[in-house]
Formats: sequence, C-alpha cells, structure tokens
Amino acid sequence: MQLPPVHLAIMQPAGYLHAQGFLDQVRYFRYQFRRMGAEVTIGKNRLREDSVNMVFGAHVGFEPELLRRHACMFVNLEQLGQGGASISAEYLKLLRSSVVVDYSAENLASYAQDPADVPIVPFLYAPYLDDGQSLPLEERPIDLLFFGSMNPRRQAWISRVEAAGVQVATFDHPIFGPERDHFVRQSKAVLNCHHYESSRFEQARAFHCMSLGTPVISERTAATQAPPEYADSVFWLEATDVPLFFSQAFGTPEYFAAARRKLEAFKAHDPIEAYADLLAFAASFHQAWGRTHSVAPWVPRLVNLGSGKDYKPGWLNIDVLARAEPDIVLDLGRAQSFPMEVAGCRGGTVRLEADSLEMVYANNVLEHVPDLPMLMGNALALLKEGGEFRIEVPYERACTAWQDPTHLRALNENSWLYYTDWFWYLGWFEHRFDLTEFQWLDKDLRRCEQPQAAFMRVALRKRATTPRERSAARTLRADFGGIPDDLPVFAASENCALESAAAQGIES
Repeated sequence: MQLPPVHLAIMQPAGYLHAQGFLDQVRYFRYQFRRMGAEVTIGKNRLREDSVNMVFGAHVGFEPELLRRHACMFVNLEQLGQGGASISAEYLKLLRSSVVVDYSAENLASYAQDPADVPIVPFLYAPYLDDGQSLPLEERPIDLLFFGSMNPRRQAWISRVEAAGVQVATFDHPIFGPERDHFVRQSKAVLNCHHYESSRFEQARAFHCMSLGTPVISERTAATQAPPEYADSVFWLEATDVPLFFSQAFGTPEYFAAARRKLEAFKAHDPIEAYADLLAFAASFHQAWGRTHSVAPWVPRLVNLGSGKDYKPGWLNIDVLARAEPDIVLDLGRAQSFPMEVAGCRGGTVRLEADSLEMVYANNVLEHVPDLPMLMGNALALLKEGGEFRIEVPYERACTAWQDPTHLRALNENSWLYYTDWFWYLGWFEHRFDLTEFQWLDKDLRRCEQPQAAFMRVALRKRATTPRERSAARTLRADFGGIPDDLPVFAASENCALESAAAQGIES
C-alpha cells in the first residue's frame, strides 16, 4: 500500500502557550513515520487537503466542518474517565464520531465503541534528542526539576519531597521546547507526580526527559498505569518511600550509577512495530476517505484577510505573503475577476465567487494596503447582500497608528464615508456598504471612549443601492453610471428586416 503524506497539526487558540507542549509528541511521531519513508509535515492550526492529518490538542477547540474537506485522525493525550481531566462534551462527541489514536488503553472506555478500532502507541526512547553533550549527572547544577501544570495535588507531593531535604526547581511561567530542554539537561533528575487521581503515568513527558539523558523520579500509586518498558527505567516512589529516598539515596554515587543503568535500559526499547501498524492504519483510512469525499473546489463562506498568528481555522485565510502560511496567496488589493479558482497552499482548490461570502474579516490589515479602494471593492463584490465586512484598525490619534513601520495610512471615524455615503466616487453603483457597528477600543481591545482609543472596530454590511441613490449617483458621477447598450436589440431588428425583405424577394 502506498504511504500517504502525513500532516501533524497542533491546535492552538490565540495566545494559548500550553499548546507548545505537544511539540514533543509531534516530533516523536514525525521521527517514527520518517523511519518508514513517509513524507511528514507539521503545522499550527492548519490542515492539509493532500495528506492524512493527525490532530493534536483538539480538546481546546476544533471546528467539525473541517472534516468535510480534510482526512483527520485525532491523537488523544488527555486522561479520560473517572478521576481524569475535565473534558468538554464537544470533544468526547468528536472522539466518538472520528478516527482516534491514543497512548493509553485506559482511555478507550470513554469514547470507543470497539477498542480494537483505536491504535495504541507508546512514547519511548527518542534518539534524536541524545546529542551526547549533556553534563555528567554529578556535575549538573539543578538537583530536581519539576515542570507542568501545578495543582494542589502536585504541590502537596512537591512539598513532601522538599520536606525530605531536596529543593525542587520549578518555572515561574510556562516554558516549552528547546528553552525548557536546556534546564532538563542541567538537572540531576526530573520529578514526575500525577495531576489527576486517575494516576496514569505521564509517559508523554517522561520519554522526552529520559531521551535527553535525564532520569525521571515518578510518583506511583495503586492506580498508576505505565507501559512495561518503563518498569526498570524510572525511579518509582510511593508516598511512603519519599522521605527515605530523598534524605539518604538521592545524590549519592549509588543513585547516579542506578540512574545511568535506567537510562541505558530505556534506550533498548523501540516501538517501531506499533508505529508501523499506525502508519498502515492511516494509509487505509486515507484511501477509504478519498473514495467517499469529493475533490470539488472549496467555495468558502468566511474569509480572513491575514494569516500568521491570526490564522482562523475553518475560514479561508488569504495573505499576500507565503511565509504567513495562508490557505491561498492572493492580493485583493489588486484588480481581480470573479469567479476565480486558486490552488490552495496545502492541497485542494479554492473557488471565489461573487455574492457568495457571509463575512470578510480584517484585523489590522487595511492600514497596510497600498490600494485600499480596490480591496474594498473586491470585498464588496465577494460578499452577498447582507454579508458583513468586519474591520479592526488603529485609530489615527493613537500611538498604535504609526508604531508599525509598514503602516501606509492612519484611519479615523470618517474613513468609511466613501464606502457608505459617497460610494459613487469609487465607481460603485449597484451596491454599497452600510455602517452597522462602530466601537472605540483601548490598547487591550476593550471598549472605551474616544480620548482613550487606540483602535476602531467597524462593521460594514453590503446592501443594494436604492433607486434614489442610483439616481443621485448618476448625477454626481463623471458619466451617467452606464447607459443600456441597444446594439443587441438593434441587431435583432435589422436581422428581422433582412429576413422579411428576402422573403418578399426585395434586394437590400
């Protein structure tokens, strides 16, 4: 069976730092699939139409309509069920109706109709993290490091460790990726204690630390479940073991020798078979999905003018810069003709039709556009009657108006008159915008009064011009707004006259 391209997508709501925690597991999936020759890409909030998408972090939000155009498998890394994470009904519904990959069989009772349909994959040794440059354990400056979300249960366990005489280093803000790994490599051990009463072992965290060459000391309760590969690789402690271990064993030559043995034992485990099965499963799923889903161009209803950090899943995200990773690269500030079809940046085709959009959104975009009237005209053409153009821009009297060196203009409360009352100056005739919403916003985007304003929020609604407005426009334009061309009627009447003359035998 031919391997499909694999796209690993992390869902990250705007400003949600904790989504970066999935980078460790995404890199591990990428490594395993590349070993088998698969082409693998990674994206934030973006799905691909030409790949099988494995989605991480869907519990923080996922638009189900995306499943109409994307083949998606959901990777669940949450602890589900009694004593586990508090999960939304929407997420559980998504898991029950979708193809899922999990790390723990203990989760399956919460969503799987047939547990045999859910691939289970472990997180074990990651060779790409072992660069051989770490300090010897005895020379590392941090005794014990804890990272992760803090709650009363974890705080109590950490307090128990510190009462035994070992200081536990923690971060005062969320930190992930290479920046966090630097501190892991500086630690004699990483402490793992359970967040939930379900007490499933946090292998998705532990594998990364141990692959970096740092031992893991973990809480173990009667309910703790861990893959067998961790049995001899982790220092396991029950609550009653904590005082003696940290007061007498930790930091001794015997501890360091045991730690090195455990790290070497961890390297011996290779989950290649589980990931080969997962990739084969993904290939079958992708093939079956392709047989039942149309490849017709996507005709979007919602358009976001912008991408990068402002990417909106489920919308068509348009940008002039490919490096912003939009859905399509297109400049609506230039003349365009609709309908038009554009190749998507991640597979598939997009069709933009006049009078089709429900909403266009532009967040801090209009101040950058060289030909703003052209962009506004294209937005007017694409929106259906009643459709809205929602806009946020800096206010001209605020520092925000010129803080960006790429700003070309500043805007104020009168900047919308040409698109509403004076539409004929732009060559518009059949349609115009109504200003339906106007708000002043402070620097934190909260509603405020004009003296405190840093931004403006505007909503413009497309509507047909009235006969009175069109009459006024004919008066104020340089021309008469278009006079009907009688040539077709003239040609038809001339043809009728010629046919009549020929029938009567009269030469023209």
